[in-house]
Amino acid sequence: MQHDAVVKQFIVEEFLPDVKISELASDYDLLAGGVIDSLGLLKTMAWLEDRFDLRADEIDLDPDHFRTVSEISTFIERAQRQQTEAK
Repeated sequence: MQHDAVVKQFIVEEFLPDVKISELASDYDLLAGGVIDSLGLLKTMAWLEDRFDLRADEIDLDPDHFRTVSEISTFIERAQRQQTEAK
């Protein structure tokens, strides 16, 4: 995915400081693994809004979109596409 590396870097810096970016699998379940909780979801969404200029009021905030790095990357691409089409 296009944004996997950036998302991995954020996840490691914010939630897994003792893990190397290369050790975080793109398909690792961040929610089931306890890496991201409800507060972490809010923090991640705020970062996505800032980093990728996404507007939360225009996108679907289903927690399943934040389950893995790959799903977050797909979410970013879909949200950017939706915002472009809305303009």
